[in-house]
Amino acid sequence: MAVSVACCGVSFVNAPAKLLQSSSALCFRASSSCKLNPEKKKYTLRVRDEHSSNDGPQPMAFKSSPFGSSQQKKDKKESQPTDLRQTDPAKIHDASFLDAVVKVYCTHTAPDYSLPWQKQRQFTSTGSAFMIGDGKLLTNAHCVEHDTQVKVKRRGDDRKYVAKVLVRGVDCDIALLSVESEDFWKGAEPLRFGHLPRLQDSVTVVGYPLGGDTISVTKGVVSRIEVTSYAHGSSDLLGIQIDAAINPGNSGGPAFNDQGECIGVAFQVYRSEETENIGYVIPTTVVSHFLTDYERNAKYTGYPCLGVLLQKLENPALRECLKVPTNEGVLVRRVEPTSDASKVLKEGDVIVSFDDLRVGCEGTVPFRSSERIAFRYLISQKFAGDIVELGIIRAGEPKKVQVVLRPRVHLVPYHIDGGQPSYIIIAGLVFTPLSEPLIEEECEDSIGLKLLTKARYSVARFRGEQIVILSQVLANEVNIGYEDMNNQQVLKFNGTHIRNIHHLAHLIDMCNDKYLVFEFEDNYVAVLEREASNSASLCILKDYGIPSERSADLREPYVDPVHDNEALDQGFGDSPVSNLEIGFDGLVWA
Repeated sequence: MAVSVACCGVSFVNAPAKLLQSSSALCFRASSSCKLNPEKKKYTLRVRDEHSSNDGPQPMAFKSSPFGSSQQKKDKKESQPTDLRQTDPAKIHDASFLDAVVKVYCTHTAPDYSLPWQKQRQFTSTGSAFMIGDGKLLTNAHCVEHDTQVKVKRRGDDRKYVAKVLVRGVDCDIALLSVESEDFWKGAEPLRFGHLPRLQDSVTVVGYPLGGDTISVTKGVVSRIEVTSYAHGSSDLLGIQIDAAINPGNSGGPAFNDQGECIGVAFQVYRSEETENIGYVIPTTVVSHFLTDYERNAKYTGYPCLGVLLQKLENPALRECLKVPTNEGVLVRRVEPTSDASKVLKEGDVIVSFDDLRVGCEGTVPFRSSERIAFRYLISQKFAGDIVELGIIRAGEPKKVQVVLRPRVHLVPYHIDGGQPSYIIIAGLVFTPLSEPLIEEECEDSIGLKLLTKARYSVARFRGEQIVILSQVLANEVNIGYEDMNNQQVLKFNGTHIRNIHHLAHLIDMCNDKYLVFEFEDNYVAVLEREASNSASLCILKDYGIPSERSADLREPYVDPVHDNEALDQGFGDSPVSNLEIGFDGLVWA
């Protein structure tokens, strides 16, 4: 059975064949780093105050559009008890709020992770976006990934305007765009955000999917609201499942309720031979978190995590053994060394409350009036640096502990910060950090089972740790005998354990020994004569058309991420597989 969760939002034009072949089973990825707008503006997200039980923090409010008559008109509508935006679904084509939905044209130039000094051939895609006020547009992060040019076009207009990517939230798959042209905003009226919908509420998805150039409208109902896996960011956040059709090109487009309010952003679909009409929408609570984070920090810092592996406590004997008197709590099975929780939590602790909210034995907490939701939803409502109070039972004794939440440290990252991978070339030996994009590009078969297992199931021992691999060897007389080596993890250089790619570059720069000795996994060793290697480097770079022997980030001074060597002696942290990988929901990372 073929099952996949795919980011729906990008309709690819002139995309590489490799990308098109894999698009049915993978998230459509299309981003690169971008400088933030130096002018920090305050955003507000207006949300109707309905169904306000245990929905979590209400989204912050977006300021209205700064465009004269549109501003006055919007304020007038909001001051009236009856919403003038209520629209007959049969006449939705006449609704003015559809004019806020625009088509996005993006040119992508992705890094070549196998040849990290260059980029792949560019390709183009289309998606959707919508106006949210203050001259800003909201879309999906995967719609503008690795962008080199972004253009937008309004409904009924034949002109395309250049847009700038202000910030991306990869884990929540949201990006913020700006358009400087005043002509683009003439007569514009931003959308108003609504509350989190209820089951069976009507939903209308608007965007520019495949099949034509004009705006498309599909209608359905809310099928489910729960913590959902976000394919692009490899994260678990609140999501709205709907049965309205979502197709490539819809991503970044809004989903409306019957009052013409935006209740979320279309972003992915679930594909399987046994299912149909399963689409997903990013709710306004997640959008609000993204915008608040950007406003507070002038950049996006990401969602925090607790950094613990939890097991359910449904079995009465297990609870009795742990001296848990009531039918509640989740068992801590592992604590990530890089998390602040490692300072206060221990294996065997039972978490029974989160900020005084009781945690059930299935790992769920109360949600709204008559629903329950996964415990990690509470964590996703927090920001990096927030302090939470956990109620725990340790050896039968109840305790209260405080934990600082911070973004998770990935030993093998899902996305590369800055857009371009790090690398260093020594005598034709190309070293680079292992990443998920590299694994995807190289194909899992060429990576090797042992290295792939480390990438999937190991955790970082300290912040800044990387798995550094010998990607390939550029053949030359100086490296005779090593030409066939590729995708091998390098563990030591001249007897010193390697912490990350920057550490390896630093060790090489400081080396005055006669030989350069690289020790790899499976006890393999490669030895190079230092002076001969230095002499051959320029020739190798010229022969292979490589502009530099190392990436720009490795020219910066090295800062040691480890204050003591205790973590280095522990080996990579082996982690049990998660519920997503083996289909068992007894273990889950928070």
